[in-house]
Amino acid sequence: MTEFASKIIAWCQRIGQNNVWRQKQCFNLIPSENTPSLVVKLAEISDPSGRYAEHRTMKGQEVYFYQGTDFIREVEIEARKELCRYFGCSEVELRPISGQMANEVVFKGLVKYVNRKRAAGQPFRRLRLVMNNDLNKGGHLSSQPMGALFNLVEEDPASGKENVINIPVRQDNPYQADLEALAALLKKHRPELVVFGKSMFIYPEPVRFVYDLVKDWPDRPVLMYDMAHVLGLYGAFQAPFAEGADLVTGSTHKTFFGTQRGLVASNIPAGSPFQQLWTDIQGRAFPGSTSNHHLGTLLGLLLSAIEMNEFKEAYQTQVCQNARAFARYLKEHGIPVEGDEADGFTRTHQVLIRVKKFGNGQEIARRLENNNLLTNYQALPDDTTFLEPSGIRMGVQEMTRFGMKEKDFEILAGLIAEVIIKNRPVKEEVSRYRQNFLEMQYCLPEKQALELAGRLLLSLLPSPGLAEALAEQLARNARELKD
Repeated sequence: MTEFASKIIAWCQRIGQNNVWRQKQCFNLIPSENTPSLVVKLAEISDPSGRYAEHRTMKGQEVYFYQGTDFIREVEIEARKELCRYFGCSEVELRPISGQMANEVVFKGLVKYVNRKRAAGQPFRRLRLVMNNDLNKGGHLSSQPMGALFNLVEEDPASGKENVINIPVRQDNPYQADLEALAALLKKHRPELVVFGKSMFIYPEPVRFVYDLVKDWPDRPVLMYDMAHVLGLYGAFQAPFAEGADLVTGSTHKTFFGTQRGLVASNIPAGSPFQQLWTDIQGRAFPGSTSNHHLGTLLGLLLSAIEMNEFKEAYQTQVCQNARAFARYLKEHGIPVEGDEADGFTRTHQVLIRVKKFGNGQEIARRLENNNLLTNYQALPDDTTFLEPSGIRMGVQEMTRFGMKEKDFEILAGLIAEVIIKNRPVKEEVSRYRQNFLEMQYCLPEKQALELAGRLLLSLLPSPGLAEALAEQLARNARELKD
């Protein structure tokens, strides 16, 4: 065997082992992840993967710059329709390939928009002032000056810091906005952009409150909601467009169980002065930020959007019920849970626990991982540094998709408590318990999905001999599964 073949085989073996560990032995509770369905995964590796379909609007018509793109053009049109249906909105820009890029596309588009009336010879200015959520209070990294907002907002000459102010939080509950202080800040500073949304996220954002306050301002701020973590809960958790938001951004692979991409959605009405903003956002998507916008994952996003529209209500309801049940069971097992118990601790998929009295958050997260319990250590609002986090952030969305219901989280909470409180090894117990939750829900039934997967795999093989060999192998595998 050649060295080349040995390396390929060795890595394929390791890939297979990792697949088994993550998909069959672990409980994945990381709130920013999900597992796409089998057919969505197969779509990702289909022929569009690696192809190009650059296009833009020129003189009123959409112009594609490559041949062989009729199929992917249809995919993009249908994906927009499915997602507009999901959000109840008028426009969706699908070309960003991550949630962070979606935010950057909006910020760049807005910079262009605020310069639209700039006279010849005047300097091109950045955003005057932006309001967002404090990173240390759960704000999303991508809407910070160190993230996608980098170099797009003006600086205060006196301090040398960017002109960004944070949505104030309540003293008694730092996970919720202080509305009185928020109103005072808005009136004083009049930002050009307000960014809602967080990564440590258990309560709705004050969209309606802000909209009612600013809607009659002559030059009101653009209201943008980064729903990266809660995109798959749109409607059940919060419906920003119904509350006055102009734009929704997000990644499509957290609570929304699609491929790893991003999007920008808009419900800007005809005749609004922000119509030009949408045009500027599209221009920053292409050619501003992307060329090849990963057509394989776009194809997968279409299929996942169809899945989501079919199972939206059942999936969203179960996710929210599971999160509240999980939080309650953790508390009953002696683990402090963040949030207001009267509200069930959480209104999203996330459950936040405080582990400081048991150890450092990083160490606790590693201890849980060693027992096949995958979580995310997190600095809580009163922590002074991310290097010494006192919290753990968890999400129920992926395990909900694998069939877990409220009562199932009682046993899981007990296993987690054994690790955190007693430092007892439970790896084998965890792996055995995971065997009860291996069949994915909220998608095609397993048998039908396997039949489709086989056809897709066969269609990818150009050699008739390889196709025949694969068909025989798939038939053998199917017989073994049946036996």
